[in-house]
Amino acid sequence: MSISVQIRPATQADALCLSVLATQVFLDTYATTGIRPAIAREVLHAFSVSVIAGLLEHNETFLHVAERDGHLLGFSQITIGTRQELVIAQHPAELDRLYVQEPFTRMGLGSQLLHVAETSATRHGADVMWLTPWVHNARALQFYARKGYADIGSTSFLMDGEAHENRLLRKQLGQ
Repeated sequence: MSISVQIRPATQADALCLSVLATQVFLDTYATTGIRPAIAREVLHAFSVSVIAGLLEHNETFLHVAERDGHLLGFSQITIGTRQELVIAQHPAELDRLYVQEPFTRMGLGSQLLHVAETSATRHGADVMWLTPWVHNARALQFYARKGYADIGSTSFLMDGEAHENRLLRKQLGQ
């Protein structure tokens, strides 16, 4: 099933809704056994309105939103030039986030947002896109494999001093 949405660059006016959307998707994905202090602190820090507003001002960070009837359903976030030691690239870009609200998953929004993110990265000179999805997010790992991302190793995400294994995925852009 496909859904008709507008994909557009995010603006400062979106910061509030992006903050809440990011929080919701993060909790749906990572708080599968409930809320504990480390998760609560991560959400309140990483997804505050002020942090999201700051990302929207950053020259090398680009967010795109999927919107339908004035409602945000998902978003992508890339940062041009972010390096990772295992990613060999002249001009890398990191896919920081690709979040779709759960009721709208499996409707093509992730594919549309990923395509826009890859196009944006290429337009800004990137030759490789990389990301680090959580090792236990099987749906995301399968999605990226279908989209041509190769698993090139393991890395850790630190949350409140706790290390969580992530996979390191990369894709050559412009092919």
